[in-house]
Amino acid sequence: MPVITVDGPKLTKEQKAKLVKSITKTASEIIKLPEQSIIVLIEERERDNVGVGGVLLSDKQPD
Repeated sequence: MPVITVDGPKLTKEQKAKLVKSITKTASEIIKLPEQSIIVLIEERERDNVGVGGVLLSDKQPD
């Protein structure tokens, strides 16, 4: 069983459902395995817990 981990920002339940559905469908098509065998794990990260270029994301100005 393939396990796919997505590491990213906080998401709504609706966003998670859409993401899991899309990843599962695409992985199933590429790997040639049934969707029921694909496991997707979502790891949410707070902006206070992620640093880029030596600066916390929570301290960076939005783009």
